[in-house]
Amino acid sequence: MTDDPFVAHRSLLFTVAYGMLGSAADAEDVVQESWLRWAKIGDAARSEVGDPRAYLVRVVTRQALNRLRTLTRQREDYVGEWLPEPLMTSPDVAEDVEFAESVSIAMLTVLETLGPVERAVFVLHEVFDVPYDQIAKAVGRSTVEVRQIAHRAHRHVSARRPRMEVSRAEQEQVVERFLDAVTAGDVHGLMNVLAPDVVLVADGGGVAPAVRRPVKGIEPVAAFLSRFSQVAPDAEVTTLLINGAVAARIDPAGEFHAALTFVVEDDQIARIYVIRNPYKLRRLEEVAELRR
Repeated sequence: MTDDPFVAHRSLLFTVAYGMLGSAADAEDVVQESWLRWAKIGDAARSEVGDPRAYLVRVVTRQALNRLRTLTRQREDYVGEWLPEPLMTSPDVAEDVEFAESVSIAMLTVLETLGPVERAVFVLHEVFDVPYDQIAKAVGRSTVEVRQIAHRAHRHVSARRPRMEVSRAEQEQVVERFLDAVTAGDVHGLMNVLAPDVVLVADGGGVAPAVRRPVKGIEPVAAFLSRFSQVAPDAEVTTLLINGAVAARIDPAGEFHAALTFVVEDDQIARIYVIRNPYKLRRLEEVAELRR
């Protein structure tokens, strides 16, 4: 055990940074930078911090905002579609439905459409229930401005966020049906499990083969997926929890090939996110500690 508030809140701080950045590697860097700042102020100053949690969230938010502005420019030059870095999560994250939705690949993808300050405000208020006055200190805006930003961000996200109102058991059932159809090359089975307006988005980052534009509609997506059994007939396909939802990993020839996450609506798959960039698959060998 330790009395250091930073250590006590480290998982929370990582989750805040990850929610703002969509990248675990960058979130770790932000947490490390924040730790150095925390250590630098000295024992006496740290002991005078009235609310260490709020103070540390503020430090991490500022560091994440600086990083996010740089990443936003970099992602404009990304090859193909950019998707968040997936994380393997524990069952308790999936059981907290509201939290699971907030850290899902689908939600993090929507958050990419916000500006840096809007994203910070949304994540802090909607996910971590940070009061407006504390958010104002973190982002360098007035409380009135932060309220306005929060309302704009909420409307923006609400218009784009997927409906994820299904139980884990239903997710598992639908994903299993999907995987059975994919591995068998069963077009009819795929047509039954895919929503009519299904969208498939893939991220290869220019270092792994992947479609560079979203595939839209049940027939194009089913045709695209039906080829999998011919291309990788001996691939091992397993289910796991990624970002709080039932997902899958594909391992042909003993190599991690892709992670797939889904949006399930009305007993069908409405969205499929395929992460193939190998640099984004490195953390799927161990469970990430996501907390709020």
